[in-house]
Amino acid sequence: MISIIQVRLRRFLQRVLTRPRIDLPLALGLFALATVGLVTLYSAGDGNLALVGGQAARFVLGGALLLLISRIPPSVLRSWTPWLYVGSSALLVLVALLGEGRGAHRWLNLGVMRFQPSELLKLTMPMMVAWYLHARQLPPRWKDIVVVGLLIALPATLIAKQPDLGTALLVAAAGAFALFLSGMAWWRIGVLLGVLGGMVPVAWHVMHQYQRDRVLTLLNPESDPLGNGWHIIQSQIAVGSGGIFGKGWEHSTQSRLDFLPEHTTDFIFAVFSEEFGLVGVIALIALYVFIIGRCLWIAMEARDTYSRLLAGAIGMSFFVYVFVNGGMVAGMLPVVGVPMPLISYGGTSAVSLLVGFGVLMSIHANRKMHE
Repeated sequence: MISIIQVRLRRFLQRVLTRPRIDLPLALGLFALATVGLVTLYSAGDGNLALVGGQAARFVLGGALLLLISRIPPSVLRSWTPWLYVGSSALLVLVALLGEGRGAHRWLNLGVMRFQPSELLKLTMPMMVAWYLHARQLPPRWKDIVVVGLLIALPATLIAKQPDLGTALLVAAAGAFALFLSGMAWWRIGVLLGVLGGMVPVAWHVMHQYQRDRVLTLLNPESDPLGNGWHIIQSQIAVGSGGIFGKGWEHSTQSRLDFLPEHTTDFIFAVFSEEFGLVGVIALIALYVFIIGRCLWIAMEARDTYSRLLAGAIGMSFFVYVFVNGGMVAGMLPVVGVPMPLISYGGTSAVSLLVGFGVLMSIHANRKMHE
């Protein structure tokens, strides 16, 4: 019995380690984005090589995981999906019991590193929704929509209680995109949006006071310029002072004079805007659009329902990260803890994003082939 298992394991490893799995255009786009991120982080961190080196190490780790996961067939990932979803959700329960962090319990201390389990749900959530819908008739019926809603609500609620409303909304959006791409009728979508709109007053009531303050500050940041409105005002100053061509690399006064808070993480896009101006912002957005478009192309070419829904949800979720962070920096959305993907400093976020792109590479390698 043991010898049979060893033979099968050896064959599996030979299969996944010898077949090329990389989508070159997507890989080049990600490499360019990571390079821009390191260059911007060096400037935003005032030349802190340790900061840049740590982020580069995370990119290397994420890249290695990308290569490994890209060699695992989507059929195998599909069979693992329920266990991955249950395991990542269980880690959220563990965070509620043993978690740590500044003012919020979001991290697990593993001794050698700290780990944020909610980042896993950004991938395992759309995987689970795609897994559930894969074997069912599409477009989904109300019964299936309700089940998917429960699958989304459970981990999203646990994340919101950490509290981390921004990540909870991103996780919920990732699952919702997989449901939307399953071909739901527009009238059903309208009903769901109406229900969600009716729940807004309830959500407002259960939100923490600082979360309500962020929403109110968005409407009038000048009402508290030295308090809740400080982030938005300083970010808008940084973005506006960049002009058309920017002030040049390492010449962001808002970050160097320490006016701009969180200038290496959530507000690093404001530093980039000040240094490279409108031209640089357009170029960076074009790079993001290329990556998102490539993700959606991979989704269209996917072999089965699971792969199509998952690839599309990953691509659309990546778009939401860019949109939310950009809107936050420009003062169009409330301040939430959503980093600019592969630009902002952050370990778990960068690695989890690259793992997601590894799944996309796997789907691309196993796409349907046209004559």
